[in-house]
Amino acid sequence: MSWAEAGFEIFGTHVLWTDLVGNIAALATVLLAMRASMWTWPVQFAGSVLLFIASVNAQITGNALKQALFAGLAVYGWWAWRRGTQNGAKLAIRPARWWERSMLIGALLAGTVLVGLLFYVTGLSWGAHEPLPKGAFLVAADAYIFVGSALATWAQGRALVDFWIVWVAVDIVGVPLAFSSGLVVSGAVYGIFFVLVVIGFMKWLREYRTAALAVAVAR
Repeated sequence: MSWAEAGFEIFGTHVLWTDLVGNIAALATVLLAMRASMWTWPVQFAGSVLLFIASVNAQITGNALKQALFAGLAVYGWWAWRRGTQNGAKLAIRPARWWERSMLIGALLAGTVLVGLLFYVTGLSWGAHEPLPKGAFLVAADAYIFVGSALATWAQGRALVDFWIVWVAVDIVGVPLAFSSGLVVSGAVYGIFFVLVVIGFMKWLREYRTAALAVAVAR
């Protein structure tokens, strides 16, 4: 057995270390993002690599592609935050402008349709193997989560407060989908993410308002 397949047994289920540590890293990523820490990105990158390996071993191609995308976005996020904090500057957290919000909404809708069709035709989504209309719904939900997660990570790289809202929109679909599909553990993890995302949104919004008030007073 290779290191990528190493794990342990719990309640008769083999748990891969790559899957466990990868999910712990994903959880740590959210906690680090709350603090706008640069460590957010290397931890996300490491977690994505581990979950990519776990997904490949489990032959879950769609999830493997998602993790590869997240790894690439982690590199972008690192570059963007490093650029925004040059010479000791504090990361400029801000709400999205109207055109950025319009782009996020449009990309989420169009991306869900396009990725959904791709997932269905290629069978990359596990829902593509279910009978209609259930299969179509599952593929659409899978595509929505895929596209929404990518957009949220991109918006996070731009230090937009709105990236937390996109994650909320993703979790609203992800939590009930996981539980209804019998994935109790995944549903519980999504639930934890949902709570942390709401807390993160309030924290970033408070920090933005405090910084904006300080600038107004200084003037």
